[in-house]
Amino acid sequence: MASPEFQKTRAWWVRAALIAAACAIAFLAWQLLKPKGLPEGFASGNGRIEATEVDVDAKIAERIRSVLVHEGDLVRPGQLLVQMDTDVLMAQRREAEAELQSALVSVSTAKSELTRRQAEKTAAIAVIAERKAELDAAQKFFLRNQALAPKDFVTVQALDNARANFKSAEAAVSASEAQAAAADAAVGAATSEILDAQAKVDAERATIERIQANIDDSELRSPVDGRVQYRVAEPGEVLPSGGRVLNLINLEDVYMTFFLPDKLAGQVAVGAEARIVLDAFPKVVIPAKVSFVSSVAEFTPKTVETAEERQKLTFRIKGQIAPELLRQYLSQVKTGLPGMAYVRLDPNAQWPSYLQVQLPPPLSQTQ
Repeated sequence: MASPEFQKTRAWWVRAALIAAACAIAFLAWQLLKPKGLPEGFASGNGRIEATEVDVDAKIAERIRSVLVHEGDLVRPGQLLVQMDTDVLMAQRREAEAELQSALVSVSTAKSELTRRQAEKTAAIAVIAERKAELDAAQKFFLRNQALAPKDFVTVQALDNARANFKSAEAAVSASEAQAAAADAAVGAATSEILDAQAKVDAERATIERIQANIDDSELRSPVDGRVQYRVAEPGEVLPSGGRVLNLINLEDVYMTFFLPDKLAGQVAVGAEARIVLDAFPKVVIPAKVSFVSSVAEFTPKTVETAEERQKLTFRIKGQIAPELLRQYLSQVKTGLPGMAYVRLDPNAQWPSYLQVQLPPPLSQTQ
């Protein structure tokens, strides 16, 4: 029978062998399961999903009547989000419409006045013609009498009367011409009154259009496919011009910002293919394209996670996700998620199998 010391020694060796075997198995498993390094022609950096923010603001100073969405709601382009109180604007429009009717009456009155003045001008021109005919007759009569007077065929009185009639006819022509000139001036004044009245009509119509535009803009609608991020103001609050009511995330402009060292960033071309893998969904590989490469280097970008990377001279790069792809996954898009971005430096390099595009089926586009 083995001694106690021998049994104790043998048990120790068994335990040591088991521990060594376990370590060997763990090492082999780690070797098999650890992520493979990137092949030549690729680079990677960590970052977070971001999206362009869009503010929904009041165009003019108004009171909020109702806010129709809540934080987290998915919104569509043209969807009504906020209704502002338009009572004052409606009153202003009614006032402008009344002013327009008054201006239209003024145009009608001015046109009637123009018609009257044109008739007076026509009559004055006819009077000129009549007075000129009378002048012509008076002149001829005077000249005949003037020729006969030396032969005593007419009396001196008759010659004087003929001369007076001639001068009177000349004066009548001048007077009729003055009346015609006055009538012509009156026509010009009436025409100006029409133009002024029409300008007033145009101004009132423009005022109505402006007020109506403000009324239309008092219904604040979503400009994009997006999600409500912040509800800044509530019903009953009075906002100044440009006051913010909502903050939206534009779900058609989503990207990951990541950083690469200067040597690698210099090889990145705008438009280069990229892949995004989020920490929360490691089996989902999202296709993207490089839309921006910064021309300014940064030493300590905030979004770089590791101390080693923060010590490098890095450049900011954006991996943009295609809008048409985003529209299929609107309800699933979330900003702020961390992950890795991979970019192809060599357009001839083949993506490794674990970075082939893999997308989940789209969910119903509901909130």
